[in-house]
Order: sequence, then C-alpha cells, then structure tokens
Amino acid sequence: MILYQLIEFDVLRVIWWVLLGVLLIGFALTDGFDMGVGALLPFVGKTDVERRVAINTVGPVWEGNQVWFILGGGAIFAAWPPLYAVSFSGFYLAMFVVLAAFIVRPVAFKYRSKRDDARWRMAWDWALFAGGAVPALLFGVAVGNVLLGVPFHLTDALMPMYDGSFATKFLGLLRPFALLSGVVSLSMLLMHGAAWLSLKADGVVARRARRIGIVAGLVAAVGYALAGLWLAFGIDGFQIVGEVAANGPSNPLHTEVARGGSWLSAYAARPWIALAPILAFIGILMAVSGLRAGREVSTLLWSKLGIAGIISSVGLTMFPFILPSTVDPNSSLTVWDASSSHQTLFIMLVVAVIFMPLILAYTAWVYKVLWGKVTEADVTENSHSVY
Repeated sequence: MILYQLIEFDVLRVIWWVLLGVLLIGFALTDGFDMGVGALLPFVGKTDVERRVAINTVGPVWEGNQVWFILGGGAIFAAWPPLYAVSFSGFYLAMFVVLAAFIVRPVAFKYRSKRDDARWRMAWDWALFAGGAVPALLFGVAVGNVLLGVPFHLTDALMPMYDGSFATKFLGLLRPFALLSGVVSLSMLLMHGAAWLSLKADGVVARRARRIGIVAGLVAAVGYALAGLWLAFGIDGFQIVGEVAANGPSNPLHTEVARGGSWLSAYAARPWIALAPILAFIGILMAVSGLRAGREVSTLLWSKLGIAGIISSVGLTMFPFILPSTVDPNSSLTVWDASSSHQTLFIMLVVAVIFMPLILAYTAWVYKVLWGKVTEADVTENSHSVY
C-alpha cells in the first residue's frame, strides 16, 4: 500500500479544513492584538512616551506573530488551490489594501522614533492606526461576503470568472451584512488589543485601554448577536443536493448545489456546533468583566476564547462550504471538491506535524522571555534602543 493511502482522502480533507481554521484562529489570537493595539494607539496614548509604551508592548513580538498570516496564506495556496485562485482574484483590491496596510505597519515601527519631531511621529502613529484598523475591518468584511456568497462562476476549464468590473469587485464587497461583520471583527480585535495592553502596559495607558476595551467588547457581542439573527432570518444559505463524493476528484462542477433555507439549519443537523457561539459569547462577556475589574492574564485568555468561538462558529456553520457562489451555486467550493490531491495533503500533513510543534514551542519561549510590563521608565531610560 502507498503510504499516503493510510489516511482516506475525505479524512485528509477534513483534517486540512480544521488546520486551516486553526491557522486563521492562531493569526487572530496573536497578530490580532497587534492590530488592536495599533488601532487603539491614538486613543490610549496622549503623549509621546505613552504611545511608545503602547508600541513597545507589541514591538518585540509583532514580526513573529505574522508567521501565522503567512502560514494561513500558504495553507490556502497548497491545500485549497481553487479557494486561493477564486478568492484572491475576486478580493484582489481588498487584498491589496490589506497588504498595503501590512507594509506600512513595519515601516512605521522602524521609522517612527528615528526623529525627535512631533509631526513626524504623529504621522507614523496614524500609519500604525491604519495598519491595525484597516485589516481588522476588511477581514471581517471578507468573512461577511463569504457567508453571503460571492458572484463568481467556474468555466468548464475551472477558471473563475466574476460578474462586474474591476472597480465594482471592491465596492461590491461593502454590503450591509458584510460591513456589520467588519464591525464585529474590528471591535473584537480592539477588545483583544485592550486586553493585551491591560496585561503588558502600565499606568494610564492600561486604564484607557480597559475603558475602550469594555465598549469594544460590548459592541462585538451585540454585533455578533445581530449577525446571527440576520443569518437566521435574512440571508439564504446553501445546500448540497444528493450524494456527496467525499473521496472524489477536486472538481466543484461535479457537485450539485442549491441555494435556499438558512445557514443556521446546520445547528439542527449538528447540535454540538452550538458550543462555538456559546463560547464566543462567554469569552467576550468574561473579557469585558475582566477589563472592568482590572484582571490581566485571565482577561486576555477569555478574549482569546471569544475570538476562537466567533471564528469557529463561521466555519462550523458553513461546513462543508468554503466559498459559495451566488451566480452559479454549482460552482461553489466545498471541503469535498476544492482540495489538492490525496498525496499532496498527506505530505503537507507530515510537514505540519513536524513543524507546527516547533513553531508553538518557539512562540511560547519568546513570550516567556519577554514576560513583564512595559513602563514609562523603561521607555525613557532606553529611549535610543526601543521603538
């Protein structure tokens, strides 16, 4: 027997669907508080020293946290090539804006404190704000569009084709439900950034962050509840019609899909997935309670739980769909027909089993070494060696 046949094709597909979710959650839990701190920067720091305190809470770790973003993109490219092709061609302008924000952010980190000039530093502070707030908003908008369905179809040669002009591809993403999803994403990461600052910063920066984080957490909870109601009563879901070829070839056109019903019917078919939104609400509300009470470590952990619950609930609600099509439902991408080959998924799994524990161990070691608060005294005494 060939080695990769030890694991069935359908099992490998589900494993890589789970791993993709893990990578996306890992990105949100780590780089998420980086983005949150950046978006909070103009509001938690009123003086240059206060802003440098906020910046230096994430300064030593933000580059390592972006490994999760690279891993997520690489996993989509290697394990789900049709998803990579369809999503990147349709969300091209939005992706460009996100990447531009991610490019501006490291430049701002590196150059912000190179000149002792108030206007220079203020400009880079707003660049850090954009580098945090814009991706946080657009990632949520993208998730909202995935739930709504995307206007593409596949040709017989499996080439993705989109309706509309190049410009309307971006403007068409800004639909009301997608914008609500963007607000949930942004407020969720603002809460997460506030929880991080509560743990890592000291004095007035931490107090301001806690006040803003409480509001952001409540907005996230209310927005998430509204999005759930909207999904239940205002948005059509997608369903696979007939038998599913779980071990079949990766050709979405071989699967018959119908649009109708509700996404939330998945909770009737698989009641256990209700655990995800329950954990989302518990995590958010406990994080808000922790911010109000001034708790630190537990607040960050509750914030992580809330984020993991929100992201998990989207994937579990949509399963087995990954990217549905509103133009031609039969072109929709699912777990069963949008993956790489059996052998490719197996080889990638072996690589992941080897390297994922190394990445987790290294990340844990870095956070242990860098444990402790950043104070104003730390910044002023090491003015030329910190951000």
